[in-house]
Amino acid sequence: MARAAPKTTSHREPTPGRERTPGAGPRRPRPGEARNPPLPPYAGELRDRLGEVVAGEVQFGGGDRALYAYDASVYRQVPIGVVTPRDEADVEAALEVCRRFGAPVLARGCGTSVTGQTVNAAVVFDFTRHLDRVGEISPARRTARVQPGVICDRLRDAAAPYGLTFGPDPATHDHATLGGMIGNNSCGTHSLAAGKTVDNIEELEILTYDGTRMRVGATGDDELECVIAAGGRRGAIYAGLRHIRDTYADAIRRGLPDIPRRVSGYNLDALLPENGFHVARALVGSEGTLALVLGATCRLVRLPPRRALVVLGYPDIPSSGDDVPWLLRFGPIGLEFTSGHVVANLHAKGFRLGGEALLPPGRAWLLAEFGGETQGEADARAGRLVRAVRTRPHGPSCRFYDDPAEETAVWEVRRHSAGTARMPVGMGGHGGWPGWEDAAVHPDVLGPYLRDFLRLLDRHGYDAVFYGHWGQGCVHSRIDWDLRSLQGVRAFRRFMEEAADLVVSYGGSLSGEHGDGHGRAELWPRMFAPELMRAFEEFKRVWDPDGRMNPHKLIDPYPLDAHLREGPAYRPVELETVFRYPLDGGSFTEAAGRCFGVGKCRHLSGGVMCPSFMVTREERHSTRGRARLLQEMAESAGPVRDRWRSDEVREALDLCLACKGCRSDCPVKVDMATYKAEFLHHYYARRPRPRQAYALGLIDRWARLASRVPRLANAVTHAPVLGRMAKLAAGIAQRRDTPRFATRTFRRLMAGHVPRNPGGPPVLLWPDTFTEHFQPEVGVAAVDVLESAGFRVIVPDGPLCCGRPLYDYGMLTLARRYLRRVLDAVGPYVEAGVPVVGLEPSCVAVFRDELPNLLPDDLGARRLSAGSHTLAEFLTRCAPDWPVPRLRRRVLVQVHCHQHAVLGFEADRALMREMGLDLEIPDSGCCGMAGSFGYEAGRHYEVSAAAGERVLFPAVRAVGRRTLVVADGFSCRGQIAAGTGRRPLHLAQVLALAIREGELGPVAPRRAKGDDHG
Repeated sequence: MARAAPKTTSHREPTPGRERTPGAGPRRPRPGEARNPPLPPYAGELRDRLGEVVAGEVQFGGGDRALYAYDASVYRQVPIGVVTPRDEADVEAALEVCRRFGAPVLARGCGTSVTGQTVNAAVVFDFTRHLDRVGEISPARRTARVQPGVICDRLRDAAAPYGLTFGPDPATHDHATLGGMIGNNSCGTHSLAAGKTVDNIEELEILTYDGTRMRVGATGDDELECVIAAGGRRGAIYAGLRHIRDTYADAIRRGLPDIPRRVSGYNLDALLPENGFHVARALVGSEGTLALVLGATCRLVRLPPRRALVVLGYPDIPSSGDDVPWLLRFGPIGLEFTSGHVVANLHAKGFRLGGEALLPPGRAWLLAEFGGETQGEADARAGRLVRAVRTRPHGPSCRFYDDPAEETAVWEVRRHSAGTARMPVGMGGHGGWPGWEDAAVHPDVLGPYLRDFLRLLDRHGYDAVFYGHWGQGCVHSRIDWDLRSLQGVRAFRRFMEEAADLVVSYGGSLSGEHGDGHGRAELWPRMFAPELMRAFEEFKRVWDPDGRMNPHKLIDPYPLDAHLREGPAYRPVELETVFRYPLDGGSFTEAAGRCFGVGKCRHLSGGVMCPSFMVTREERHSTRGRARLLQEMAESAGPVRDRWRSDEVREALDLCLACKGCRSDCPVKVDMATYKAEFLHHYYARRPRPRQAYALGLIDRWARLASRVPRLANAVTHAPVLGRMAKLAAGIAQRRDTPRFATRTFRRLMAGHVPRNPGGPPVLLWPDTFTEHFQPEVGVAAVDVLESAGFRVIVPDGPLCCGRPLYDYGMLTLARRYLRRVLDAVGPYVEAGVPVVGLEPSCVAVFRDELPNLLPDDLGARRLSAGSHTLAEFLTRCAPDWPVPRLRRRVLVQVHCHQHAVLGFEADRALMREMGLDLEIPDSGCCGMAGSFGYEAGRHYEVSAAAGERVLFPAVRAVGRRTLVVADGFSCRGQIAAGTGRRPLHLAQVLALAIREGELGPVAPRRAKGDDHG
């Protein structure tokens, strides 16, 4: 039985006699400060002095500052500048310069905090690029030494060979850094078994604002006395900490809620005698307000190696909370919650993870994970729960998963909960902001708390997306605040105050995972008694007497409704655009503003997004960084000036490969390739473009000219001296081998072709520039395949091009002209219902994506968009009776990034499996060529080559010569050939090979025409 909700008194009374700094109440911003405060007068000199002593990067430009003005919260503060230290000596030197000027400082990890603690008007120290080494791992002591920029998963991977792991695993574990996790006291799915970050830190290497560097950890009584007796700054700090312990011990024991997920407040309980005067753990969760962390000794744990999953379905959210105390008796190592809102948002955004279809009936789900030394042991523990649930009257629905692929798919739904909670304008579904993000209560009272919280939402007229760590009573909610109107912001404040009172009345914590930062520190007096508040303030003074470490976060806090990223003063400039952005209300500002900072684009492996960040690890070359710059570009008085003419924005977009990976992988489907094309269109309006724009962007025109004298063109472009000169003139990298023109174009080869099925159903084969002029054998193979399937192949007349290369250089006026020409040529066929098959995925993606965005009101454009297919899609949907040819070979497939992002690969996967092919699809992301990107000299070539070497090239080199390498993208085939010497095939060529050399299989039931093709 759940115990009755404890009703305690909120601590609202003021504390008389306290001084303002660090003050008793929130610091009110000066007029105008909330949006764009001026830089301090010393900023220029500070930048120069930092540049003299720091070996890493010192960045004080408007664009540099704009990149760090946001985190994943509702807050925005433009920093003074950014320092990316190369080593610990850099940190010390930079801090000494900042101290000389009295400049505030802010340590930052991945910048995914949801309560504003990683934005401030300060000098940001970004530890993620260079201070990212995993040091000594001691299996015997079960510890690891790490620098603050180490990503959680890198530590876990390094510990895995010893059968160990770092226990806390937040949803951002593939990009969250240990420094950030220490700052926020992060938790995660398995904190039920492994605890919070504070429970897993043994020592910290720290640097205080005054330059004192020391290693801190658990401190015995004798050591404590010795440290204090030694004097100096370290002795003074320890003396101050001892005074806090001795003065406030009873207040600490009474005032800190004894619940699994109390993250609010400083961890003063770590200083108590029963906890070993553990100074390192007292610093965990301090959100950068006390000292800089240079290194950490982390505790490693052994979690059960085998897992089993049971999912329980409930009709509503509170009833799932009611069951938690009972479920915990079965000993799960994780008990996670996700809701129907999450599934609705996934569908609204077009995500099809597969796991949502595997959930048992209900509108709210608990994922109970069990562990064991063997799979049988884990299954047995899960089975006990399943049997108990099925014998309960009126119990929840239940499903046990014994397929690892199904388990993974279901966990992906839970993992996507945070990212899918925010919905762009026009996508439908539910939109929500963080703010009241992760309050926690004791699991015994979770159900009653949830009911009261839902009533509170109803009274205020809000809706929320729910997910969370139900096993520890931590409730994540994303709420649809109105933060753009004065009335909405006032309502937001009232709700936050009432929500704080509610969770405190249940003996809970304002924060159960992410910390309080800017958003909830003002509410601390509602949770903590005046005496405990005095202890917190004294703790801050001991470490940071001048208040220069992340000021006005936690102590002397900003008001929770100040410095909002939008707010009543938000007046973005509405920019004229060529693309129409129908899903964003026609607004480029809203489109760029989709990004809310979850930082998924900052991972270093897996998926397609974001190849340039994976190579450079620079914030400006992440999807998030570019989106932030575009958002700031629309600020009426922000740090990014010149709007469409901004050189800083152009430089950040320069290394965007336009792979469109973000369009599918980003939780809010930011489409940076489109934004880049839009920006470059305006940036180069009425001024010359770089020479490669004319050489590569207009490749269709040069190819048509070359087709008249292909041998001469090849001789010029590949002769030693002339070839180098041609590359130099075109801006092409000297190390890049340019493709050779075909001696006969695809259309010329087709001119004498006698159709095999003159009376068959027609299909229009799109003759893209690359098939037409460089590899017509792909087109010939496609004709063979389509005719084998019984179709009559039509090739449209005249020189046509979808204009794909034009988008890379922002030539949108010309691209729109190309598309209208395409519609004129193929419109009559499409209107008559003739399907269009494209062989180049990027060209089909133009018809599906850019075409309706540029011409949303054109009926012909909508018809072509709906009627265009890849070869696999067409054969799967429109030729269900075709006996698929068999070819029992192993194939390694590189999926084109536009196919991944726009078209989907499921039809190709299904068709190749039906052929009997043994598929290997490496998680290589974008190949790095990305159309013309990889041909360009300078950093483009370097990033392109590095992207290929990351996963793709090693995978190709590792397979045997008999293994077929398959890549439908022309650029992918060129990149693989250049990097490995292998000559990949198009799927059409593999099918043609199967027809010639394979065996025809029996006609099997196939998906019918009109089914979803992925």
